[in-house]
Amino acid sequence: MVEKYDTVVIGAGPAGTAAASSLKAQGQKVAIVEEDLWGGTCPNRGCDPKKILYAAVEAKEKADLLAGQGLNTQNSINWADLMANKRDYTKQISPGTHDSLANNGIETINGHAHFVDPHTLKVGQQTIEAQNVIIATGLRPRILDIKGKEFLQTSTDFLDLDEMPESITILGGGYVAFELAGIASSAGAKVTLIHHNNRPLKAFPENLVQTLCDQLSKNGVETVLDKEITEVQEDNASYRVIGNDFDKKTDKVFAAVGRIANVDQLGLDQIGVDYSSKGVKVNEHLQSDVSHIYAVGDSAASPVLKLTPVAGYEANYVVGQILGDHAEIEYPYIPTIIFSLPKLAQVGVTVNRAQEDTERYEVKTVPMEDWITYKRQHEKQPLVQLVIDQKNDQVVGAACLSMEADEMINYLTLLIKHGYSAEDVSQTPFAYPTIASDIQYLY
Repeated sequence: MVEKYDTVVIGAGPAGTAAASSLKAQGQKVAIVEEDLWGGTCPNRGCDPKKILYAAVEAKEKADLLAGQGLNTQNSINWADLMANKRDYTKQISPGTHDSLANNGIETINGHAHFVDPHTLKVGQQTIEAQNVIIATGLRPRILDIKGKEFLQTSTDFLDLDEMPESITILGGGYVAFELAGIASSAGAKVTLIHHNNRPLKAFPENLVQTLCDQLSKNGVETVLDKEITEVQEDNASYRVIGNDFDKKTDKVFAAVGRIANVDQLGLDQIGVDYSSKGVKVNEHLQSDVSHIYAVGDSAASPVLKLTPVAGYEANYVVGQILGDHAEIEYPYIPTIIFSLPKLAQVGVTVNRAQEDTERYEVKTVPMEDWITYKRQHEKQPLVQLVIDQKNDQVVGAACLSMEADEMINYLTLLIKHGYSAEDVSQTPFAYPTIASDIQYLY
């Protein structure tokens, strides 16, 4: 028997569950298919467990900055306890997500979905039909195609380590590489971060990235640039990482060299849906080449960063499309942050973009070492860079480097979104002294 649905969602991560729940609330008959962990990467093996580990790292870093300044401290990370804390959280996610969906009347199907035709899917021995399909299958870590690649581990392995090795090597120069480096170094590991060119975190301002690298270096992270790794060899209980003029022994090797969309095993070729490693090709309505098949979040090759808030935003947009709203998608300002030591964040027009159009944009760099927020916690080299549109004297972008960058970037996102001027900010009273009250010194 073939079961028929108004909408079938493939993938039960943040995007898929948001779409399924919203459509069900609007009276649709909805099924959601998941072949791995219910809840997806973010809460199970991504941003949430990473942030749980980072909470201890951040507390240690702030305590270390205050050592001898009124705080007696010899803090260290107990990795076993920290991992137990993380596992207590993550073990509830998959069953909790599944039960929540089922209790809301959404049909939950375990297994791998494969298109038979544009309206029909096979999941194991079960066949289902849908008027609309939403692909929300997320990403998986990319593995370098080098000799000895079988010895490479990924962020998934790192976030579930029973013990922190004495030394680790991380291949990559993006978000994940820098976040893992910060956590591992704070937990006592000697960390080597290797990037294939001389510009890690290339989407961020170069001077802030260099400052971040300098501060990580003080925490024991060696950053090696312009090294192409060609081989990983097993060496007793350790490994050797080998490249051009490079040979290093290490206890574990982690690949953090990007992620690949989980869309290549869905049978899209046979139904005429174009895709790549970046995801399903979509138009301004997040439709694939087949108009009733949508892709959202990490599995869509949309022109935005692959972030959890974006996944939710796109899911809600597609719900509107299915229910009859035919407007093209417009993305809001979306802040992004790297939880390293310190944090690095940005939003809006980037400094890199501003430097390409100096007639229109001005970049204002603001050191914050002398501000009460950073003096009281003895933080070194906190910086903000503002991008100012000289046509209307409005701040249209910002980048922050500090232990408080996550809070600062959220405030700046709101101010940029609503077009606040320096006068508007000066006339807005904030509790003092706080991160929010620091904003008036920026404008």
